[in-house]
Amino acid sequence: MKQKCSAVLAAITIAIMFLTGCSTSISNNASADWAFSFVVWNDYLYQIDDEYVMEVEEEIGEVTVYSDMEGTYDGNFSNEYVEGTKYYSIHGISTEEAIAVQEEDGKYRKAVRNGKYERND
Repeated sequence: MKQKCSAVLAAITIAIMFLTGCSTSISNNASADWAFSFVVWNDYLYQIDDEYVMEVEEEIGEVTVYSDMEGTYDGNFSNEYVEGTKYYSIHGISTEEAIAVQEEDGKYRKAVRNGKYERND
């Protein structure tokens, strides 16, 4: 009888360990898997480029909403840069083509216009 109880207890323990290890967690707070880093300025999406900009001109705006969560946002939204991050026009390049985003280290990253930012209102 003692062996039978031990075997049942061992089987239950293994089953619980197996089920616990195979469970997945579902969360409504999962971060988005963005295809690329971007900022939105004046209703246009600008994709962050690997290129840095040496000469900027005037400040043209800033990030007003940051989130790495899926959704549609108003304002100058970014999935990469925090609120308050400044945008600048680039010397010799139209803002219809690209803008510069100031990074924490004081460098300016080029962001290339990638079309109208579509909201799902």
